[in-house]
Amino acid sequence: MAGNIKLEIVTPEKIVVHEEAQIVMAPGSLGEFGVLVNHTPFMTTLKIGSVHYRDISGQERFVFVSGGFAEAMPDRVTILAESAERRQDIDIERARSAMERAKKRLAQKEDDTIDFARAKAALERAIHRIKLAESKGI
Repeated sequence: MAGNIKLEIVTPEKIVVHEEAQIVMAPGSLGEFGVLVNHTPFMTTLKIGSVHYRDISGQERFVFVSGGFAEAMPDRVTILAESAERRQDIDIERARSAMERAKKRLAQKEDDTIDFARAKAALERAIHRIKLAESKGI
């Protein structure tokens, strides 16, 4: 059945996306998933990656998310993300600086004050943000 679905992507600080979409694709913890109007309801956790969707004009849009939760309903998709930013809002220099800091932390193997899990997650976030910012599209 043709139709649009409401998409809302929110973080603790702000609403990042609040619009209608033809289709929504998101990075679920168990793999990427897609949602069209009249989808069976479900809830899942998200991993670091990109939510991409086709807006009502058919334009592909991309939003970086660093984990969180997604709820799909027949008429809407709600994403509660730890952090999120539209591709055009990514500060690529800031992402590159974060990547370099994370790499330096991970290189300090003998330093027991380094939280390697946090540094690895920071590196993964920075890499995804850079890849998304450098890709074509909106």
